[in-house]
Amino acid sequence: MTNITNLIPPHGGYRKLLSYQSATMVYDFTVEFCKWYVENWTDKTNKTDETNRTYKTDKTKRPPRRQYWSRMSDQIIQAARSGRQNIAEGSQASGTSKKTELKLVGVARASQAELLEDYEDFLRQKGLKLWSKIEPRAKVARELAYKSNRTYETYKSYMSDPEDAANCAICLINQTNYLLDRQLTALEKSFLEEGGFTEKLYKSRSEQRKKQAGNW
Repeated sequence: MTNITNLIPPHGGYRKLLSYQSATMVYDFTVEFCKWYVENWTDKTNKTDETNRTYKTDKTKRPPRRQYWSRMSDQIIQAARSGRQNIAEGSQASGTSKKTELKLVGVARASQAELLEDYEDFLRQKGLKLWSKIEPRAKVARELAYKSNRTYETYKSYMSDPEDAANCAICLINQTNYLLDRQLTALEKSFLEEGGFTEKLYKSRSEQRKKQAGNW
């Protein structure tokens, strides 16, 4: 009889993945960013408008531009969450389906790409500067990646200014994408060379049948 337990490799352990840790920082940073600069957007040309004040108690009266930024906030946070959760789900699924793991990590990578576009849109629509790769401030933000035990707190100081915050998030996302690209390459190579659960199960059953045939 085929021993299924031996066919299922160790899986899970996603909290140790650098891609998951980085995506978690992106998610935590994004939640705070949306709280400060997206969800709480105010129309500076009409601060005293009664509708702008009453939206806090009656969201059905929220002005059109506030509605837009509220929806934008939800979408941005969802993209950040998807980038994180799909890494975890892929890791959990890896025990019985390498193909599913590949698919979910691919979804995580796509979510990060969507999130990157959202931050770039924010900078453009607000008339703020997108840092180039040679921008000194971008270099300082990137070098924080070498700190140990990083969390949102490592980058919290960037939240004091919308331009700094959005560009810091972009640096974090690019680093996460680099890690996800490496992870996807490794997963593809492993799948091609070793196969997944289905291939291993077929091979094990074939060997079991040969042994049984040899005993006749």
